[in-house]
Amino acid sequence: MNYPGKNPWPGLTGPALIAPSLLSVDFARAGKQIDQVLKAGAEVLHVDIMDGHFVPNLSMGPPVVEKIRRYTRAPLDVHLMVTDPEFFLEPFALAGADSLNFHVEATDKPVELIGRIRRMGLGVGVTVKPATPAEAIAPVADLIDLVLVMTVEPGFGGQSFMETMLPKIEAIRAMLAETQRLEVDGGINPQTARRCRDAGADVLVAGNNVFAAPDPAKAVKELRSAID
Repeated sequence: MNYPGKNPWPGLTGPALIAPSLLSVDFARAGKQIDQVLKAGAEVLHVDIMDGHFVPNLSMGPPVVEKIRRYTRAPLDVHLMVTDPEFFLEPFALAGADSLNFHVEATDKPVELIGRIRRMGLGVGVTVKPATPAEAIAPVADLIDLVLVMTVEPGFGGQSFMETMLPKIEAIRAMLAETQRLEVDGGINPQTARRCRDAGADVLVAGNNVFAAPDPAKAVKELRSAID
């Protein structure tokens, strides 16, 4: 099987990356807003997938991701907030995901899922909810490209940043190699992005702070100024 995506993380150099979350994009103006944030310096597009079971909300499915893939060649970091991540790997890989990121809480066979994603040639990430301890990623820490620490409860945009996640970010950073990425998502603005960066995060996901801003490009530049 040929998949259109490829692992983006080895090719994304630099100290930190900005990944606007398409959960907050205005889909009536999605192309324009995507162009704005990429031109302003965002390197990755974060794609939040919700199934209404693992989290109490629904978002986009593979057909939407396929359309986004056709529109842009920017890396698509697909975050699977789903009860059965194994079921969704193939549909989103075929739709054009470059990286697939699943929750450790949603599977009892993470090594098997990581292997499947690797065979697809895509980037691999694992995610932890706020209540999940850093130690939960220890069994797979050396098998993945990145860890995503949720700094809000997953399922809804626009929540406030949980400062209690900063020690977890520090603990997970200490478990990872320099070549592995540590991503944060939830309540990220210039102030919280700086704090996460100081704690060791190097991929900053921002949704409402970027796409709900009057000027998404300016919002990306403000994030960049805060973390560099």
